[in-house]
Amino acid sequence: MTTLHPTTAADGTVDTAGLREAFGRFPSGVTAVCALGENGEPIGIAASSFVGVSLDPPLVGLCVQYTSTTWPLLRERPRVGLSVLGAAQDRACRQLASKTGDRFAGLDWHTTAEGALLLHGATAWLDCSVERTVPAGDHEFVLFRVQRQCTHPHLGPLVFHASTFHTLAGLERAS
Repeated sequence: MTTLHPTTAADGTVDTAGLREAFGRFPSGVTAVCALGENGEPIGIAASSFVGVSLDPPLVGLCVQYTSTTWPLLRERPRVGLSVLGAAQDRACRQLASKTGDRFAGLDWHTTAEGALLLHGATAWLDCSVERTVPAGDHEFVLFRVQRQCTHPHLGPLVFHASTFHTLAGLERAS
C-alpha cells in the first residue's frame, strides 16, 4: 500500500518543493534555445519544457522564467534555433543553464543566414521565429513557428528526470 503525502496545506496553498518534485517525475528532453545577438555574439539558454504544439501550422512551445536575463535578448531576434540536445550533450546543457562564464566555450555550433544558432550533436534542429508569448504564472509560454527543421535520427536524446540527466537505453515500444 502506498501512503499519500499531501502537498496542499490546510489553507489551500501548494507545497512548492513537493510540486517541483512532482514535476520532476515527468521525464523530458532538453533543448538549447540560441541565436546570434545584435553584435554577432552567441546567446542561449537551456529549457526542458519543450513541447510540440501543431503540425499545421508548424508550432512548438516552451516556458521561460520571467527572471531570465537571457530570454529578453533572444525574444527580439528574428530567428531562434532550438536544438533538441543529444545524449552526449549534458555538459552543453549545464553550460547553457549556467548563470556565469562563457556558455559557448568548447561547443560546436553553426548559424543560419537569419541568425538562428544550432548546436552540433543535437538529435534535431528547429529554425524558429517567435509567434506569440503568453503570461503563465512565474513563466512566459513562448509559441514558436518552425521555419525549417532537420533531424539526426541516429543520435539519441538527452533526457532530464528527477533533476538528473539520462539517456534512453533502447527505443523499444512499451507493450
